[in-house]
Amino acid sequence: MTIPYVTLANGVQMPQLGIGVYAPQHNNEVQQAVEWALEAGCRLIDTASVYGNEREVAAALQSAGLPRHEVFVTTKVWNSDQGYESTLRAFDRSLDRLGLDVVDLYLVHWPVKEHRLETWRALETIYSDGRVRAIGVSNYYGPHLDELLAHATVTPVVNQFEFSPYCYRPDVLAYCREKNIQPEGYAPLVRGLKKDDPRLVTLADSYGKTTFQLLVRWSLQHGVVTIPKSVKRDRIRENFDVFDFTITDADMALMNTFYDNTRIADDPMTYL
Repeated sequence: MTIPYVTLANGVQMPQLGIGVYAPQHNNEVQQAVEWALEAGCRLIDTASVYGNEREVAAALQSAGLPRHEVFVTTKVWNSDQGYESTLRAFDRSLDRLGLDVVDLYLVHWPVKEHRLETWRALETIYSDGRVRAIGVSNYYGPHLDELLAHATVTPVVNQFEFSPYCYRPDVLAYCREKNIQPEGYAPLVRGLKKDDPRLVTLADSYGKTTFQLLVRWSLQHGVVTIPKSVKRDRIRENFDVFDFTITDADMALMNTFYDNTRIADDPMTYL
């Protein structure tokens, strides 16, 4: 299995499929999950300071023994740490917990109105200091990006937001493409809420795949970096076994109509 890479606007290569480790009830299982993911060929790990498992990710990376340049590590600054100086301090803490000298991608976790511009300025400082290879945002929609791009000296190269057929926002995708910002989608599996959707089941059966595999593949075919979460070995392997089939244009278009605004996280438009 060869996972494709995308090239970010600053030239950095990023795997298009990885693992998310948001698992507040399972942080004791995160190290093992990351080790299993790396074993399955995963080379993108997405964590965040608020997840409380950066040390577990570090332990998994050390245990796997892969060359540092082979694994792409993302983390994020949490809302309560936002602001210029506090973001710089939060980044230092994340770097220490991850046991790294350089993070591959650092994101603003949510667009907190009072602090997001100063937070972005801190990310620009970290980037110019060479302590992160790329900087971006998370949970930003058009209005947030409009505001940011009016002030930024560095354009974010990634925007990570909730993305599934049930939370499909073609306007956000189009905005990112226009500005050369790579979209990255979390919660592609909708936490299992839609696994028994009869429309999805029928489609998955026609490809000889599970509904989860179909959801991952749909996201990838939209050109979105995709980070399904699991702490189960079989599910992790299944999530990466999606490169031996292609969803037809007609079925992609059909899945695009499944939108019903099902979300597992906040709507970014509440952060205006």
